[in-house]
Amino acid sequence: MARLSTLSRSIAGVGAIVTGAASGMGRATAHLFADEGARVVVADLGGERVDAVVDEIRDAHGEHAALGVVCDVADPAQLADLVARTVEWCGGITALVNNAGVSLVTSAFQPDDEFESNWARTLDVNLTAHARLIRLALPHLAASGAGRIVNIASTEAIVTTAGLAAYAASKAGVVGLTKSFAVELGRHGVTVNCICPGPILTGMTASIPDDAKETYARRRVPLRRYGIPEEVAQMTLNLCLPASSFVNGAVIPVDGGMTIRHT
Repeated sequence: MARLSTLSRSIAGVGAIVTGAASGMGRATAHLFADEGARVVVADLGGERVDAVVDEIRDAHGEHAALGVVCDVADPAQLADLVARTVEWCGGITALVNNAGVSLVTSAFQPDDEFESNWARTLDVNLTAHARLIRLALPHLAASGAGRIVNIASTEAIVTTAGLAAYAASKAGVVGLTKSFAVELGRHGVTVNCICPGPILTGMTASIPDDAKETYARRRVPLRRYGIPEEVAQMTLNLCLPASSFVNGAVIPVDGGMTIRHT
C-alpha cells in the first residue's frame, strides 16, 4: 500500500554533532542517532571516555558510524577544530545537539574567588559555547537544506535550586538564545529548538541518594520517577527529523510533568 504521508522521519546518512556525548543524555543521543542511521561525531572531554562511546557505536554499526573528537567546548579554537573535523569526515553538518554542560556551586555566600571562577566556567560551557558552535556550524547547517539545532537546557530555567545561580542563569540563557536564533535562522532553513530535561538519571544526579530521589519523584513528579537519558534523546531525535520542519523556537520540558505540578 502506498504511503499517504509525505514528510520523512529518517535521519539516515545525516552528519550530526553531539557535545557532551561521552555520558548521560549525550551518550544516549549519540547512540540513538547512530541507531537511526546518522553519522555521529562524539565530542566531549577525556579521550578514553570519548573512545568508549565511539567503540560502542562502531561495534554496532561499523567504522563509518562515529567519529570521536576530544573537545573542551569553552575553548573557541577547539570548537572550530570540531566543526572542521566533522565536515572533513562526513562532508557536512545537518544536526547539531548542544548538550555539554556543567553544574558548579554558585552561592551568594561562597568566597568571591570561588564564585567568580565557577560562574565564569558555567556560563562559558553552558551558554557561550552554544552560541559559538552554532555560529561556526551555521554555513554547513544552512547548506544542508534541513539544518537542525537542539539546545539542551534544563527545568532549572523554569524552577530553580538554591546555590546553583550560574547553572539556572545559564539554562535560562539557553532558552533565550534558542528563541532569538530560531527567529534569525528560520529564513535560512535552519530550525532551533530547546529541551528542558527535569530529573534524569545521569552523572549530575548520581550523587543524590536513591531514597532522596524516590521521595522527590513521589512528591514532585506526576509520573513518580526519574527519567532515563534515552527519554530525552528520543525528544532530541524528534526535533531533528526532516518531518519536524515546522517546529522552530520550541521550548519542550521532558520532566514527567514536574513543572506543571502545583501541589
